[in-house]
Amino acid sequence: MQDKMTLRREMRARRRDFVASLPEQVRGLILSRPPQAVVDRLAGCRTIGFYHPVGDEAPAVGWARWFAEQGHRIALPRFDDAHAPMEFALWTQPWDDSEIEPGPFRAMQPRADTEVVQPDAVIVPLLAFTESGHRLGQGGGHYDRWLEAHGPVTAIGLAWDVQVVDSIPLETHDMRLDGVVTPTRIYWSE
Repeated sequence: MQDKMTLRREMRARRRDFVASLPEQVRGLILSRPPQAVVDRLAGCRTIGFYHPVGDEAPAVGWARWFAEQGHRIALPRFDDAHAPMEFALWTQPWDDSEIEPGPFRAMQPRADTEVVQPDAVIVPLLAFTESGHRLGQGGGHYDRWLEAHGPVTAIGLAWDVQVVDSIPLETHDMRLDGVVTPTRIYWSE
């Protein structure tokens, strides 16, 4: 089994190459609406935490817009600075970027004066995942720490099909996802 740093490097390249191979007009259509199984799973969730994708991450904004149209409150991660813990804050306008600004990790995040909330479910970015719900993130441990501190919360990863791997080096703090959704498949971990 590879070490995490080597696997991260390989998966960033794999993801980058895959996204570069997609025609621009196709990218906007992929993952624009959540599958019915996810809609059913999150039906009772009043507030759902999303992420604003950076670079080649699987697009989550289409899902955020869809859930907002269905009456759910939408939140994004926010960091006061690079050393602060991750929190979620409301994003009431997922159709434009007027309420968000660049954060310390390049991701767009709600402004500092936005209401902090506790999501009932979170949609999580990742670099790699296993069919059993193990996730390899960027290496900061932000989602693992947040999930441990705020659980139980439904956590669903969003990824490209090329991001599935057979195994990931696990550490005691690594939190398992309830499922991962790709453009072609849903992997429930239970």
